Amino acid sequence: MKYAANLSLLWPELPYLDRFEAAADAGFEAVEILFPYEVAAKETQRALLSHGLELILINAPPPNYTGGDPGYAAVVGGETRFQHDMRRAFRYAEALRPRFIHVMAGKAFGELARDTFVRNLRWAADAAPPGLILTIEPLCAQTMPGYFLNDYALAKSILKEVGSGNVALQYDSFHAHMLHGDAEGVYLRYSDLIRHVQIGDAPARNAPGDGVINFGALFGVLRDNGYSGWISGEYHPGKPTEETLGWRDLL
Repeated sequence: MKYAANLSLLWPELPYLDRFEAAADAGFEAVEILFPYEVAAKETQRALLSHGLELILINAPPPNYTGGDPGYAAVVGGETRFQHDMRRAFRYAEALRPRFIHVMAGKAFGELARDTFVRNLRWAADAAPPGLILTIEPLCAQTMPGYFLNDYALAKSILKEVGSGNVALQYDSFHAHMLHGDAEGVYLRYSDLIRHVQIGDAPARNAPGDGVINFGALFGVLRDNGYSGWISGEYHPGKPTEETLGWRDLL
């Protein structure tokens, strides 16, 4: 298993482009950027290359600079906006070469929202650049109230209905615990669908070891189930980020 740093949350005291150097100096070889769209792709690309970093993941859709809601994937009637936003995300992906794009469901509810989510994911799977994996991730109400995808069983059923080899499940220990009260058990139940792992402690999305999740046990579960991908620290450090990186020693 390999570790990565989410630069949208870690080193919050530093300007965006300075966080790449901080991550490299701390020994990271890969990073995530949730929404890289406010900076020209070439600037991010230059920062990655300058510090020998691989980009693992970005989120979609980009922010809507017209002031309206972005076209999230489960929003009924938002299909045109979703496709517009995803095309922009794909252009960034072609420049920055992330392995994953997290396709956010957005705030919605009901069967029509589910049908919309499935159709949009199928469209995105067909439109995605070769080699790119799209992920969906259940999010808890504490950080995203009203979010459509708020249950791992729902995510499994949607992935089955979408039926695309380039759409997979993204696991986050914080959200798994807040949704189902058992981060280890959630991973065990859905490990066959999970392609990417993020970690943060609960209940405050704080640094591993500052909450209730047993990360030694969780990493043991990942190892026992053959996970060999990236584990990305996605949490609010609450202190100098370098003081929160002890979780890497447990991998």
